[in-house]
Amino acid sequence: MPDSAEHTESAFLGVPVEMIISVGKAKPLISELLSLSQGAIIPLDSRIDDPVEVYIGDKLIARGELQEVEGDAGKLGVRLTQVVDMKNGF
Repeated sequence: MPDSAEHTESAFLGVPVEMIISVGKAKPLISELLSLSQGAIIPLDSRIDDPVEVYIGDKLIARGELQEVEGDAGKLGVRLTQVVDMKNGF
């Protein structure tokens, strides 16, 4: 019979976790938000080739580069370039 801690840990391994990929931020004025319409472009504080940040909840866990998923034209993925050391940070 496996010990209790090992059993508890393995029970969590199958739980899905939502990751958020942040490509940039914007700080529009309220007046600019009110004038938005379909087709409007909201400028971000980042460039197309800047690294993206990967979050779980509000915790930064990695950085990476956007790229097209091989064999699935048009689908985006993130190639990780930096992963957080959970004990010591980046």
